[in-house]
Amino acid sequence: MLKSLLSLLTVCCLHGITISQVDLYLQTFGDSSDPALIYLHGGPGYNCSTFEASTAQSLADRGFFVIVYDRRGEGRSSALNAKYSFEESIADINLLMKHFKIAKVSLLGHSFGGMLAIKYAEKFPENVEEIFLIGAPISLQKTFKNIISKSKEIYTIKGDSTSLMYINMLEKMDTTSLMYGSYSFMHAMQNGFYSPKKPTEEAIQIMQKMSTHAEAIHFSQMTTEGPTGFYQTEKYTTLDLMPEVRKLMKNGVKITGLYGEEDGLYSVDQVFELQDVIGKDNIFYFSRCSHSVFIDQQSSFLEVITTNLNHLKK
Repeated sequence: MLKSLLSLLTVCCLHGITISQVDLYLQTFGDSSDPALIYLHGGPGYNCSTFEASTAQSLADRGFFVIVYDRRGEGRSSALNAKYSFEESIADINLLMKHFKIAKVSLLGHSFGGMLAIKYAEKFPENVEEIFLIGAPISLQKTFKNIISKSKEIYTIKGDSTSLMYINMLEKMDTTSLMYGSYSFMHAMQNGFYSPKKPTEEAIQIMQKMSTHAEAIHFSQMTTEGPTGFYQTEKYTTLDLMPEVRKLMKNGVKITGLYGEEDGLYSVDQVFELQDVIGKDNIFYFSRCSHSVFIDQQSSFLEVITTNLNHLKK
C-alpha cells in the first residue's frame, strides 16, 4: 500500500492531495501501471474507510491500481469551499485521473457513490471502462417506500405501536424532503437493513480484522454537511437515474450491479428492474449479503471485478 503524500499544487498534506486549496483524504493501493479503479463511497456524508480497511489491498493484490478518497467536505477531507454538487465531484474525479495519468478508469460506486458513478459516466463516457454499482440506488424514492413498507411489516409483527405511529407520521411527510429521506434511513438502521442476519465466516473474519485497523474510528462516522449540501444543490433524494442507465447502456458503457439479497434498502423488484436494463449476465445478487457487498461476500465480489476486467491486464 502506498500512503499518498502527493500534491497537485506542490503542497503536501498527510494522506492526501491538495486540489484548488482543498485537501482530499486519499490512499492508493497497488502499482500505478495496473488497470485503475476508483472507489466512490456512500453517503452523502460518509467516507471510504470501510472499503479502505477491508478490500482495497485485496483488489491491488489481484493486479489493480486502487484509489480511495473522501469527497470534498465529507469524511476526512476538508470542507473548505465544498459545493456538494455532482459537478464538483465529477471534476475531482477528473483531477485524480489527470494526476495519476489515468486514461480510462473503472468506477466502484457504493450506495450513493453509484449515483455519482452514473453521473460521471453520463458526462465523460469515454473515460469509463466499466461502472460497478455496489448496493447503489437508482431511484431513492422507491428505496424510501421500500424501507417504509418493510419497516411497517416488522413493527406490525412485533406489535410495536410506537414505531408504527412514527411510520404513519413519516408517510404523511413531503416525500421529496431531506427529513423524509433521513427518517427513512433511520428506520432502515433500526431494523438492521444494512447487515446480513447470518454473516459468512469470511465476513466475520474480515470484520474482526477491520476492528483493529488504524481508521476504524471512522467506520460509523457521518457528517450532516454532506446530505444537507447535496440536497440543496442536487435534490438528490428525488433522483431517478434509470433513464441515464438506459442511455449509458445504449452508448456502450458497461454497467455491472452487485447487490445483497438481505439489503433492506432494495426490493427484489428494484433489482430485477435494473437487471432488465443492464442484462441478466450483468447482475449479481448474493445470498447472506446486505449493503456492504465487498465485506459480506468479499471473495465473490473480488471474483466479479477480476473476471470483468481481466482483459485489461498486461
